[in-house]
Amino acid sequence: MDCKHNETVGKAVNDPADEPSDEQLMVSYSAGDADAFDVLYQRYKAPLYRFILRQCGPQAVDELFQDIWLKVINARSDYQVKASFKTWLYHMARNRIIDLYRRNNIRPIGNNSDDLDSVVNTAVKQPENHWQTQNQYQALLEAITELPADQKEAFLLREEAGLSVEQIAETCGVNFETAKSRLRYAVNKLRQKVILKSGELP
Repeated sequence: MDCKHNETVGKAVNDPADEPSDEQLMVSYSAGDADAFDVLYQRYKAPLYRFILRQCGPQAVDELFQDIWLKVINARSDYQVKASFKTWLYHMARNRIIDLYRRNNIRPIGNNSDDLDSVVNTAVKQPENHWQTQNQYQALLEAITELPADQKEAFLLREEAGLSVEQIAETCGVNFETAKSRLRYAVNKLRQKVILKSGELP
């Protein structure tokens, strides 16, 4: 009896649902809890780094990555829960990347709105795990770099950052239909280019 009770308690303690949300962690960090920041950093360091890397390349990634986290630190005293932390973080990252574009005279390309349908469900969640050959994976990485800037941004926000279409729209400051359109065009172009580059169906 006691053993079963202890097992039940252990499961409840380790239930992921009991973990604080990103927003709760940021509020705690704003109140002086440095450990809360460590948890947030561990949650987002890998996807944020990949997002920046595939947007800007290896030359700028480390500087931008550190600068974005420094902005999080500096914003803690004024932080208010007006949106999800994830959206807030990637909006900050996007603005920093746009600053880099402007310094190098690069302007993201515009796009029109369209429907997303179900094509996004066929996109890769982690390319390394879903593309079956090294040839396909390398072709995918090359194809991502060739996307128009706005489509690449939407795709990486979805696949690397895990943002929903609604969150992508909010992060990029566009309407829902435009975010859907960019994502659909990106996925379609990637699939076509990977097939051409690798000579294999995904």
